[in-house]
Amino acid sequence: MIPDWTRGAVFYQIFPDRFANGDLNNDPANIQPWGSTPTNEGFQGGDLAGIIEKIDYLVDLGINAVYLNPIFLASSNHRYNTSDYFQIDPKLGDIKDFQRLIEKAHKNGLKIILDGVFNHTGRSFFAFADILENGEKSPFKDWYYINHFPVDAYSPGKAKDYIAWWDFKSLPKLNTGNPAVQKYIFSVARYWISLGVDGWRLDVPNEIDDDSFWAEFRRQVKEENPNAFLLGEIWEVAPRWLNDDHFDSLMNYPLREWIINFLLSTDSAQVFHEKLTNMWSQYPPGSINALYNLLGSHDTERIMTALHKSIDLVKLAFLVLLTLPGVPAIYYGDEIGLSGGKDPANRKAFVWNPVKQNRELLSWVKKLIQFRNIFQTLQMGSYIMLSVENNPDILAYIRRDDNHTFVVVINRSSSYENIVLNLPHLYFKNGSVLNNLLGEETYKIEGSNGHFSLSVPPRTGFLLH
Repeated sequence: MIPDWTRGAVFYQIFPDRFANGDLNNDPANIQPWGSTPTNEGFQGGDLAGIIEKIDYLVDLGINAVYLNPIFLASSNHRYNTSDYFQIDPKLGDIKDFQRLIEKAHKNGLKIILDGVFNHTGRSFFAFADILENGEKSPFKDWYYINHFPVDAYSPGKAKDYIAWWDFKSLPKLNTGNPAVQKYIFSVARYWISLGVDGWRLDVPNEIDDDSFWAEFRRQVKEENPNAFLLGEIWEVAPRWLNDDHFDSLMNYPLREWIINFLLSTDSAQVFHEKLTNMWSQYPPGSINALYNLLGSHDTERIMTALHKSIDLVKLAFLVLLTLPGVPAIYYGDEIGLSGGKDPANRKAFVWNPVKQNRELLSWVKKLIQFRNIFQTLQMGSYIMLSVENNPDILAYIRRDDNHTFVVVINRSSSYENIVLNLPHLYFKNGSVLNNLLGEETYKIEGSNGHFSLSVPPRTGFLLH
């Protein structure tokens, strides 16, 4: 059962070390200055106290759900090499900070989901450390896939003595088929849910290719909290992962690719629509509105960079994101125009100086989120594609329910486009007036054929109501 609260959710993803530094006392001795060029090794001081301080910012933006990249003890700034799943990394704070975060978030109507990295651990995780110490005599040797003893875990090069994620020695792969490992992972999942966490984002779950494991993981989590949200990091259209034995939602990376391809004129509007509807046809109808739609994450180049630093195109990307079926998600800083290529450049420190933020983009995103939060039509309404003959540059569609009807029109081209939209007679009567909520344009439908003409400026989008 997909939690009801996801229907109106707007997510915000936070990379904890780079969002806000609220407690200077937990900064590491070799901290980099805030805003330094991001690296794979350096820390810049972001922490849980910083997130707590900035909850007002998130509420003002219109956010009501937060996905945190890993927060457990680890040696790296990304923390995907977990040392202890039951301890908050001291560089981020402690359990009291975590409890304060949950309390303040919930008091302000925000849900919090954590990153569950259960395919692999760090080398300092107790079970792997025991193997390094005791070799074949380790009671935990079956917790991993060991090929050869003694285990070489620290010399340069790829992992050979054991299976590791993408052969990185720092990420030994857990044997999740081992009942003892399963018991441990399920205890971790239940523990944090019992402390008030609202769900898990599951890291590379396809690499734990075991349906029974995920079915039991789901049962354990939902037994602790039936309203917990399970989000799988799956990069393809993959129906097998979206059901009552796996996850409530998937990270919709295909949609991100299609939005970028349309806005960069790689795909036509018709191709975008065909890909979208083909994907939806493969998923259960009730799951479509729960798909985690994103423009970027810690694993992709930022949307500003992907769209060649065109503010106009980025605004159009957000217009699509926030008016399509699904759960929209914003990667921290995208709303103020942060740029950056792939890891680690996509993990810049948030810029809190308003003078250095793109306030035009921020205002645009806030406005779109506000409309989505006000109108359930934009959350749960039906989607109807509108065809614009012989014009691949115009993407147009309807979102509607019994209370409201919206028409989204997007012109990706660098020129004015004069178009005629053929609107369904059922929804648009003669004399109907459409107001652009993103501008001052007003259109009146004349006649009974449902046609109306409009001129759309270059790289501009309308949200007609």
